[in-house]
Amino acid sequence: MLADMANLVPVTLIVGEEEFLADRAVREAVAQAQLALAEPSGGADGGDLHDLEAAALSQGELASLTSPSLFGGGAVVIVRNAQNAAKETAAELARYTANPAPDAAVIITHAGGAKGKALVSDLAKAGARQVDAPKLTRASERTDFVRAEFRRVGRQADANAVRALLDAIGGDLRELASAVDQLASDTDGRIGAATVARYYRGRAEATGFSVADHAVEGRLNEALEQLRWALATGTAPVLITSALATGVRLLGRVGAASRSVNPNALAAEVGAPPWKIDRVRQQLRGWHPDGVASALQAVAEADAQVKGGGVSPEYALERAIRQIVTYRAASR
Repeated sequence: MLADMANLVPVTLIVGEEEFLADRAVREAVAQAQLALAEPSGGADGGDLHDLEAAALSQGELASLTSPSLFGGGAVVIVRNAQNAAKETAAELARYTANPAPDAAVIITHAGGAKGKALVSDLAKAGARQVDAPKLTRASERTDFVRAEFRRVGRQADANAVRALLDAIGGDLRELASAVDQLASDTDGRIGAATVARYYRGRAEATGFSVADHAVEGRLNEALEQLRWALATGTAPVLITSALATGVRLLGRVGAASRSVNPNALAAEVGAPPWKIDRVRQQLRGWHPDGVASALQAVAEADAQVKGGGVSPEYALERAIRQIVTYRAASR
């Protein structure tokens, strides 16, 4: 007797080209299926697991893999990259989905897009449970992802912590999820920007960019807090002025481009990742071109002082940050 067949999902369709999200969805679907197929006595291990490419799936093979075994236990079959399936294989997948085996779970991945698009529609109409795994290219999407990751591990993190983690790690979802797991396991209480900074202080350039982002967004207190922490943990002042210069220059270059320009194309032109373009466009809402020019001049002066033209690099950096925030406010 099988454990809980009511929870067995016969066919799961995972659509999207975000590798991390698709891999996670596959793992979760496999775990759920194996749990449903496992015997209460522990005699069955959750069914035989088969993992193969759709392009390599021969006609009739799916029916063979999902057929009841003499020894029981059911089967879990992963069919990857269904967009590459032959026409006959695609038709077989659709037919199977409409009439699945009673003790098997089939998990199908599809990259999305135009190739094999009809199969996605056919599988959905036939009753497959669909899980989306789209590429997250916008800054807001990555922010939502990090927030969801903290909820996933049962921890609270404030907005500054989420922003700090994105600044430190970048846009790689696998690294972001791993960082959230580490923070959740190694810390207690509500997670803030200072907590994130302690764990990622080795990323000196990211620390400088965090200061820059706070400054160009007009968040003076947060920018000064990040500056003092960065300097206290050994970040070279020249790295911070470099980050400030990059942040202000991006305001100018992205601001000069049409809003209709695709973030990917603009990213290639200015040498920044697409998610950063989305964030800079949000930051631009508080700026006028004259203010950007003045801010860039302030950063240039700070850079000269940091490199030996002034008495205190720390003072030069703080003054530059205050000027950037002031020019942003004046632009409004």
